[in-house]
Amino acid sequence: MELSRMSWAEARNRLGKARVALLPVGSTEQHGPHLPLGTDHLTAAEVARRTSARGGWLVLPTVPVGVSEHHRQFWGTLWVEPSLLRDYVLGIARSLGTHGVRRMVFVNGHGGNTAALDEAARTLRGEGIFCFVFSWWRAIPETIAAVIETGGSHAGEMETSAVLAFAPELVDTNRYADAIAGAAPEWGKRLHGIEVGFDTRDFSASGATGNPSRATAEKGEALLTAAAERLNAFCQWLAAEPEERLRPHGHLP
Repeated sequence: MELSRMSWAEARNRLGKARVALLPVGSTEQHGPHLPLGTDHLTAAEVARRTSARGGWLVLPTVPVGVSEHHRQFWGTLWVEPSLLRDYVLGIARSLGTHGVRRMVFVNGHGGNTAALDEAARTLRGEGIFCFVFSWWRAIPETIAAVIETGGSHAGEMETSAVLAFAPELVDTNRYADAIAGAAPEWGKRLHGIEVGFDTRDFSASGATGNPSRATAEKGEALLTAAAERLNAFCQWLAAEPEERLRPHGHLP
């Protein structure tokens, strides 16, 4: 049930029945030489679509640009300031609230967005709009441990598998060797316990981490299925939870 495909007349009928809305939020940023710039927002939208297919949840138009300045040395990367992303999703949630839909999940596909989305969710709770952040890869650690053989969360085996599962034509398998040659084993760079990798280029020449050549569509299918099932279970809970239990607690006496 995608809002962008509805007329206003159809939206009038459907929004009254919408119990929970899903807002996919991602990024347009480099993902090595083998994955598309849209990996994060495309994957977030895919998780939202699969979740909606299970529970009939309303899917909002995807937010395709996020907090990605740390990838700025790589061609094609776009970004906005954290405060702008926060305010943008606040506006989306508030406008949806005027149509009576006041329960929402930010389906997040990019780690750099998390702080801004968390802040927006806290602000909205005080306004009686109940939003939660679902970062798909963080919600399924057991599945990742079971099917992913190598490390590297960014443009590695995990993300490459996910894209292979729903858009294999966007994965350039001929560039795996280039990705691996310049990849970091894991995300980030630490020295004496302190993070010193401010930008991706500080630790990865190709923009990738890990070993994307180990990716398969079957692994990606397992990841996306697990994410959709977990998010659907959360939406079922959110739809049924009494509003008084979602509101902030009152001040202590």
